[in-house]
Amino acid sequence: MANPRGSNQGRGRRGRDGQGDQADSEFREPTVVTINRCAAVVKGGRRFSFSALVVMGDGRGRVGHGFGKAKDVAGAIEKGNKDARRNMVKIAMAGSTIPHQIVGRFGAARVKLRPAPKGRGIVACAAVRAVLEHAGIHDIVTKSLGNNNPINLVKATLDAISRLRTKEQVEALRGVKIG
Repeated sequence: MANPRGSNQGRGRRGRDGQGDQADSEFREPTVVTINRCAAVVKGGRRFSFSALVVMGDGRGRVGHGFGKAKDVAGAIEKGNKDARRNMVKIAMAGSTIPHQIVGRFGAARVKLRPAPKGRGIVACAAVRAVLEHAGIHDIVTKSLGNNNPINLVKATLDAISRLRTKEQVEALRGVKIG
């Protein structure tokens, strides 16, 4: 029997090309940072919906975050994964750490990121750690200031690492040689 919705629609999780999740093999397994439950009071009781904050990266300098909302947790996570794939940013790295100290801000949250010597590891809270691990940063010291909402911390961390510049990038932008 022919598919009434078209030839390639309604075929499960595979896309039009039939590749499935092979296109995502370049990225690490996404990390769900937080799941929020929201309740709407209706005539029959409460109706719940969920939102999920997801962080995804390739471990080699690309990282993104996604926020998905749905009636069930699995749907929210899947939407968050798609959103994270769309919001990828490339970051500057200096070996296994960052090139310089920086403070990222989003809302009332501030995150201070400082380079650390090799072997120090990631000193950070869970929300900040998820972003840094997916970005491929292995040695860093962080301090969370102000608001500790995981959503704001992730966005503040991404603000900070997206503004990082290597010495070569600064030299090219300014057109001068830095001693």
